[in-house]
Amino acid sequence: MIRILIRIIGLASLAGAFAAGVIDGARSIADSHLSYTPMGVTAYWALPNKFPLLQPFIERQINPLVWDPVLLNILKLPTWLVLGLLGSWLLYVTRKRPPPIGHSNRSR
Repeated sequence: MIRILIRIIGLASLAGAFAAGVIDGARSIADSHLSYTPMGVTAYWALPNKFPLLQPFIERQINPLVWDPVLLNILKLPTWLVLGLLGSWLLYVTRKRPPPIGHSNRSR
């Protein structure tokens, strides 16, 4: 059950990555130069009330080093890249494992 939910989240993330890529591509063509939407802008647009509370929470509850070098660099990456990597990873982790080579998968 959990595996199916994680796969659905992964597929939704890949669909969001595709949509963000199309939007950024159309914007780049219209502006005649490469432009992309950073993940931080997308996160702020999706959660305008909760996003400003993220930095103090992470710095106090987890570790200040998680916010500054790690999450700030992730929030600067293009949205399509972050969502695509997240969705791909979730689908890879929840894939059905192939049977080991050299072992019979018939029941005895």
